[in-house]
Amino acid sequence: MTPAIRLLAIDIDGTLLDPQFQVSPANLAALTRARLAGVEIVLVTGRRHQFALPIAQSLGFDLWLISSNGAVTRSLRGELFHRDLLPAATARELIAQMEPFRANLVLTFDREGKGALALERTDELTSHIQRWVENNLQYIEFVVPIERALDTDPIQAMFCGTIARMQVAEERLRTAHLADRITVLKTRYDARDLVIVDVLNQGCSKGHALERWAGHRGLMREQVMAIGDNYNDIEMLEFAGVPVIMGNARQDLKQNGWRVTLPNDQSGVAAAVEEVLFG
Repeated sequence: MTPAIRLLAIDIDGTLLDPQFQVSPANLAALTRARLAGVEIVLVTGRRHQFALPIAQSLGFDLWLISSNGAVTRSLRGELFHRDLLPAATARELIAQMEPFRANLVLTFDREGKGALALERTDELTSHIQRWVENNLQYIEFVVPIERALDTDPIQAMFCGTIARMQVAEERLRTAHLADRITVLKTRYDARDLVIVDVLNQGCSKGHALERWAGHRGLMREQVMAIGDNYNDIEMLEFAGVPVIMGNARQDLKQNGWRVTLPNDQSGVAAAVEEVLFG
């Protein structure tokens, strides 16, 4: 059969991965079946490319990755299609405006090895994203003050903390004189009392990157299906002709008229793919 959907965009955390950070056999089987039916799979994630790579490789077939919430589009082999960096000058001004949140800040750069991530310290971060810090230690460089790391344009600035603290950070970002130069995207995990606030270049998002990739492939939005679970997926779901929200998403994200699938602990990606592509 030839499905109407030609491009399937899938978020990773909270969507493709189950609560144990694994791709379920059902999800893998559904994606393999979709690919054999001629549907292109693209992973669209807030993770940086290198951190998302093992998940993509575990699927067992070739694909492209849209990483860092749309800032970088690169193949498994490392071919670069598009990169949208945050100007270093804007990043410096951002750090100055967000002075009280230095301990919550990570700068991400498009490079491999030490220095891909720049921090001043980890004490505030470790209490909220300890697993992430441990898994990325080989990429972390401690720079004091962190502005010294800005010898090149970063991909993004990331603020991590409790829901309450990041609400204050978001409000400070709203009042900063940077609105016409940045995009602010949020990922919220209620069970972990964690919010990640990503600051990227203006106009950069998963949705913009997916639209750019679909255009490159010569596809209309009606031929694109997207599956996500969090606030940083909103632009991607708004672009897709067939948007699907996970059952484990917050209730307010289920009120947008999007199709709702099963939660990630019940292979919701597989359920959506089987229903939409194969009836």
